[in-house]
Amino acid sequence: MRTITPSRASNRYSRTSSQRKHRPDYILVVLTVLLLVIGLVVVYSISPGLSAQRNVSENYFISKQAIAVVLGLITFGITAFVPMNVWKSLIKPLWIGAALVTIIALILPVTPEYPAHRWIRFGGLSLQAVEVIKFALLMWLAYFLAKKGKEGALKDTNKTFKPLLILLAIVGVVVAGLQSDLGSTGVIVAMIGAMAFVAGIPMKRLLMFAGIIALGTVLAISTSEYRRDRFMTFMQPERDCQSTGYQACQALIAVGSGGMFGKGLAHSVQAYGYLPEAANDSIFAIFAEKFGFVGAASLVMLFLAFFVRIKNVMERSPDLFSRFLVAGVLAWLSTQALINMGAMLGLLPLKGITLPFISYGGTSILFVTAIVGLVFNVSRYTTYGANTELSEGNEHEDTLNRRRVGRPYYATASRRA
Repeated sequence: MRTITPSRASNRYSRTSSQRKHRPDYILVVLTVLLLVIGLVVVYSISPGLSAQRNVSENYFISKQAIAVVLGLITFGITAFVPMNVWKSLIKPLWIGAALVTIIALILPVTPEYPAHRWIRFGGLSLQAVEVIKFALLMWLAYFLAKKGKEGALKDTNKTFKPLLILLAIVGVVVAGLQSDLGSTGVIVAMIGAMAFVAGIPMKRLLMFAGIIALGTVLAISTSEYRRDRFMTFMQPERDCQSTGYQACQALIAVGSGGMFGKGLAHSVQAYGYLPEAANDSIFAIFAEKFGFVGAASLVMLFLAFFVRIKNVMERSPDLFSRFLVAGVLAWLSTQALINMGAMLGLLPLKGITLPFISYGGTSILFVTAIVGLVFNVSRYTTYGANTELSEGNEHEDTLNRRRVGRPYYATASRRA
């Protein structure tokens, strides 16, 4: 069987656009599995402290996390191998499902363990409704922007910008207002903004979009005593370390006590009741306590490498829908990681948001592995030469098309899927 060399492939596909199926980005899979394993190790190391607080078996937390990881890998397989056309056909059912779980979460009463209308609880399991909302929104927005891009209507205020503003208002009312989840609202806003930027929405519109968000954030903080306390704690965490600033102070203590190389896996102090939400929102502080500055910096670099792989897939995406979808995934995961790490380092206000792949929690694991599966799915295809869908008939300026795309894959004939 004849092998197609890079030079021949380049010459062959220089004049016309061609999409070819090839080996996917397995490095992305390796990085995903590595992050999941790190999460398992950290949860396992703090399980004794968490179990002592809740009076359950020492294996309770690690067992549930291991089950979540296995289910997450299954979810990854589903999203990675189901064709994109099928996902497009499921956008409406996904929105119906997101609406249903949100309504159910709003109806269910709050409890000390679940103090807001964010979760659906059945037995010993729980589902965070906003994760379903983010997934459905990711799919719909990629489809919507791709459709408007093909129509050349991305600069049209009525057809594109107004629907985005309506979507932003709905998110603000439901997620930030009714569910009191400003952290997840920030992630969703980042997704919308990133996908709109990649689509080529005019910068003036994006700045207007940012201004509306800033105004909404100020109103959300100023009209809620709880959020005002959170903001003042962020500004001066040491002013009340026994009350409103307790978690922020304990997080800084955990990070600082790790020193250069950390205390080691079995020597955490903060996990034994001192640092709230040690397995969830505060897990990066626990990680820094155990592995020190070197370990924390290594984890940050690992996340950066992971995000670079996603960015590379985005730049080589074969069509508008895939490109916007991967851009949304990148914004989702990177914003969530940034908020979590920044809060534990005192650089951002505490937002009660998990660290992707690392934090304890089945809902988070299931959805982050699902969206990475979508990126892996897109990575099977690349564009040789100018992609007609990314350029033909589009009046908008595509931001990424003006950038130099990295070296494309040159699949040999013997390796075609």
